[in-house]
Amino acid sequence: MILNLTADTILNHAIAGDDLSPEQGVVLLQQTDPAIIENIRLVSDTLRSQQVGETVTYVINRNINFTNICEQHCSFCAFRRDAGDEGAFWLELDQILEKAAEAVQRGATEICMQGGLNLEAKINGKSLPYYLNLIQALKTQFPHLHLHTFSPQEVQFIAREDHLSYADVIIALRDAGVGSMPGTAAEILDDSVRKIICPEKINTATWLDIIETAHRLGIPTTSTMLSGHIETPQQQMQHLQQLRSLQQKAIEQDYPARITEFIVLPFVGETAPSPLRRRVGRDQPILADTLLLTAVARIFLGHYIPNHQPSWVKLGLDGATEALQWGCNDIGGTLMEEHITTMAGAKGGTCMEPETLEKAIASLRRPYQQRDTLYHYHSR
Repeated sequence: MILNLTADTILNHAIAGDDLSPEQGVVLLQQTDPAIIENIRLVSDTLRSQQVGETVTYVINRNINFTNICEQHCSFCAFRRDAGDEGAFWLELDQILEKAAEAVQRGATEICMQGGLNLEAKINGKSLPYYLNLIQALKTQFPHLHLHTFSPQEVQFIAREDHLSYADVIIALRDAGVGSMPGTAAEILDDSVRKIICPEKINTATWLDIIETAHRLGIPTTSTMLSGHIETPQQQMQHLQQLRSLQQKAIEQDYPARITEFIVLPFVGETAPSPLRRRVGRDQPILADTLLLTAVARIFLGHYIPNHQPSWVKLGLDGATEALQWGCNDIGGTLMEEHITTMAGAKGGTCMEPETLEKAIASLRRPYQQRDTLYHYHSR
């Protein structure tokens, strides 16, 4: 097989265990020759095997979006509503507890909870007590559930509203029972892109600051990238570089927590606000582009962030299963319900039974194993 020498050399460095530069990652992302792309896939799959083995994991969890009322107007978001709009919702505490009870009955070990930035989400004029009330109620009723809750954007929102530091908010959430933080709201960690797709959201430095603070205070986080909209390969690699640097610092400083996983979240635009949808020019992700990015992310991050997961909600189960051959070692969670991506027009569905995930994994002749949120194996 005749390969582009530059790409071949880069991949040889990766197999030898060298850290790639962002510029080398861009070279890989820009390949179009099917033979070279296949070699990228093979290298990512080899590194996956070396770094985490053959077992594919999944988690039984429930996703609870407690409100879609939001003060922000991100150009990719079809989920948010203003209070009083058709389709606006704000779950009562009893509804959240009912959803959690059903999840426990179905074997869930994790509740993932995020929501819009609702200015009415306050108790006695303060935001933090509202969020703490949710956590404390869940932990009181379900003490063994892992609560994977509240993104860096939500931490910043609480801190702003209550005039607190990020550390104050994270400590309060941790002490109330939050076990880990979703690394969402990252989108693309490039402020020139953020000014277009999410101008009201926190900037790159703030996202990184909150994630690092969480690690320093003992709260593990995930990490994500919203891809396939207006960003360039250079910006994708800069995003990955900042995640890698964040993890390297956590390791060097011996923080008690780190990034547990990386997830590519390809843009779904079918019902997204029209300006960005028109600019992107398509409604659904391009699977080939997502798979190539997935492979390059494994090659670039795998020494430092070994767990990689596709989004079956965005790619469909077949696409997510394919991603397990492009560097991923985890197929995600059962979710049980999902609104943010589904309201954007995703076709992947909102719930997966464990047996369905296991069947998909087994189709690749790979072993499967239930895990918990922090990637410890869990027996069903």
